Amino acid sequence: MIKIIAIHQPNFFPWLGYFDKIVRSNKFIFLDHVQYPKKGGTWQNHVKILIGDKAKWITAPINRNYNGTKSINEMEFQLDNKWREKIWKTIKNNYSKHNFYLQTNNIIEPLIFNEKNNIAEFNINIIINIGKMLGIPSNKFYLSSKLEKEGNSTRLLLSLIKNFDSQIYLCGSGSNYIDKDLFLKNKIKIMYQNYQLQEYSQKNTTKFIPGLSIIDALMNIGANGVKSILNIN
Repeated sequence: MIKIIAIHQPNFFPWLGYFDKIVRSNKFIFLDHVQYPKKGGTWQNHVKILIGDKAKWITAPINRNYNGTKSINEMEFQLDNKWREKIWKTIKNNYSKHNFYLQTNNIIEPLIFNEKNNIAEFNINIIINIGKMLGIPSNKFYLSSKLEKEGNSTRLLLSLIKNFDSQIYLCGSGSNYIDKDLFLKNKIKIMYQNYQLQEYSQKNTTKFIPGLSIIDALMNIGANGVKSILNIN
């Protein structure tokens, strides 16, 4: 059997393309041990949803009161900040009249109010539990911090892939940093995801707005609709 490996940092309520990568892989590795950027927001702490008729950010503030560098699995959210309540109220105010609000909120609300303050643990819990809602088995997921690894960039990816008997690495279209010759030398094929987002019915807007959190899709078309888009049987 040909095994496909995908590797990605653990993002905050990611978009449909992230889950497409999970579905298309046999093993999905959360890249949780790499360095977190010292400045700026990342997909690990914010994402866009539909607020009114526009795509706007919801953000979980990061505790940046530290010296030196930290990996993703060492980073924490701010303690003295009621961001969970703020995000939940924003979601409720903008999606409570959607057809699949109750179904979705039963899953989303506990994930938002999860007391874990570690960014990696918080986001991984989100992804695994939304995955369960969509029928994605939790034994598909692995942590890079728990696997054998070495080097940086392409060598790091190859070392992670070699933890499994895999022949194919599934990567995003923006992975221009990959040393293709090194993959060829190691007899591992690169398969580009090339994800094309399928439009779905969005309430409160006349024009489809892409790139939003999976929360938007779940609220609008429900778990079965998302499963259909992601080709989950």
